[in-house]
Amino acid sequence: MANASRTMGIIKAGLQKGMRGSLWILKILVPVSLATFLIDTSGLLARCEPLVTPVMALLDLPATAALPLLAGLLTGIYGAIAAMSVLDFSLTESILMAVFLLISHALPQESLVQARSGMPFGRATVVRLAASFLTTLALAQLLPTDDPTRVVVAPTAQSPAAWADLLAAWFGDTVRLSLKILVIITAMMTLLAWLQAIDFIPVLARILSPFLRLLGLSRSVGFLWLTAAIFGLSYGAAVIVEETRNGDFEAADIRRLHLSIGINHAMLEDPLLFLAMGIPAIWLWAPRLAAAIAAVYLDRLWHHFRPKPRRHSAALTGGKPPTG
Repeated sequence: MANASRTMGIIKAGLQKGMRGSLWILKILVPVSLATFLIDTSGLLARCEPLVTPVMALLDLPATAALPLLAGLLTGIYGAIAAMSVLDFSLTESILMAVFLLISHALPQESLVQARSGMPFGRATVVRLAASFLTTLALAQLLPTDDPTRVVVAPTAQSPAAWADLLAAWFGDTVRLSLKILVIITAMMTLLAWLQAIDFIPVLARILSPFLRLLGLSRSVGFLWLTAAIFGLSYGAAVIVEETRNGDFEAADIRRLHLSIGINHAMLEDPLLFLAMGIPAIWLWAPRLAAAIAAVYLDRLWHHFRPKPRRHSAALTGGKPPTG
């Protein structure tokens, strides 16, 4: 009886967190989606197309991709998805944007989190942007090109009847996407509440030690990596900052941790949001995991072959010099 009551309490707590989290997400998604709809149907997006086409062309994306990419870089995944759900993109274009945004999103706030826990703000931002561009460029060579001549041009004027139809279509699409997000986030938060209640997350970190070695990371940062992998940089910020300040970590281990989690974090919530849009799962996990592994091993090679600096900062290492 006690176990059943405890289980029900965990489920109830998870459902409550999921509902609160979903409502918070929808407070961002719905206004951004409506604003994107208005910008698109007004013709403003089409008029800006010549300005952004050269930059987007580097990523094999249409000019209209600039709006969701910018929204994601500044506000986060939710704003990007809100914009993507309104505009017309092929599956390949959606995959490329998803990969770019899964690596680089909410840069101002998440780079600040990394800056407060061991990696300079500018370096964190540059690493993530570079990883986004390089990973997206590489992926664009592998994926089929869908309708290369297709150009999305928003009408400059709509009759009242046509505009009402477009608004009704936007409303229906937004409701369906919101319901998918509600189900996914609530299920995820319920699972996390259960894992926390049974104190399984530290155990999971120990179980993942072989995987951490594959990632090129030290076991000492396993709990921090798992926190970022599950909760993301924004949600896991308090834990990451507190642990790196109070823990006894080598500077090299913290540097590699930040390279890895900067590129690859929030491995549950963020991909699941794109999964709700119909993007195949393999592209939501594999590319940025590969990019994170590559970044860490490149760092290892760089610090193995470069001359050792004469002076070291002991800010996070309790006076111990960094190791390669």
